[in-house]
Amino acid sequence: MNLAARTIKLAADIVLYIFAALFLFPLYWMMTGAFKDQTSSVKFPPEFIPSHPTLVNFKKLITDGMIFHWLYNSVFVSVIATISVCLVASMAGYALTKRQFKGAKLVFTIIVIVMFIPRQITLVPLFTMMRDLHLVGTLASVILPVICLPFGVFLMKQFSHSVPTELLEAGRIDGCSELGLFFNIFLPVVKPAIGALAIFVFTYAWNDFLWQLVMLNDQKQMTINVGIATMVTEYVANYGLQMAAATLGFLPVFIVFIAFQRYFVKGITMGSVKG
Repeated sequence: MNLAARTIKLAADIVLYIFAALFLFPLYWMMTGAFKDQTSSVKFPPEFIPSHPTLVNFKKLITDGMIFHWLYNSVFVSVIATISVCLVASMAGYALTKRQFKGAKLVFTIIVIVMFIPRQITLVPLFTMMRDLHLVGTLASVILPVICLPFGVFLMKQFSHSVPTELLEAGRIDGCSELGLFFNIFLPVVKPAIGALAIFVFTYAWNDFLWQLVMLNDQKQMTINVGIATMVTEYVANYGLQMAAATLGFLPVFIVFIAFQRYFVKGITMGSVKG
């Protein structure tokens, strides 16, 4: 590698490190802010490194106890939504690619079109549906709309093409039922795609602030994002307490990403080489 190539590579690395630092700085600011009291949080110029770190914010959250309800609700909603979407989207992808039926292309086209509809437009009809089903104020009202996530069907349909049709035909010849083909042959092949979808859906359900804010009004039914928003009142905004709650809320998403990271990377790789 000549001098010019090494210089270009070094410059590119420096730019990438700068962008990485910029993207990671909000996370760093949140985590360090969790260890600041109210005086340090609003201090100007700001303290980039807490001069007197304290656990008072975490103690307040634990003493109040409401943070545990919010975390449980968020985990419950995200886990149920993730499992449901992965199952429904996998079945839909299997049907659209491996089960030939009239109108399959039309159904897929409608799903793609729905992906372009802004979420805000669907708030009123979705709220009306939840009201008619008497689900307003329940966790079910924030889970059900996520199960029909069009992107999940789109993703699994695209990955379903990687499953050889001959493999399924061989299973049929051996007498395997349709459910057996799906669970024993189809799912193991698309497991990396399901891992990538699981990360996306879990994060989506965890961060779905607007819909959860509309649906959940009981404090014990709130998720972590809605609960943190209630900490800000007209006259009081304890930034350190909010940062501590946000840090605790960040941990489950981080754990899920670490657990499914290899599937996510493999799934993205599969998608990039798909013909």
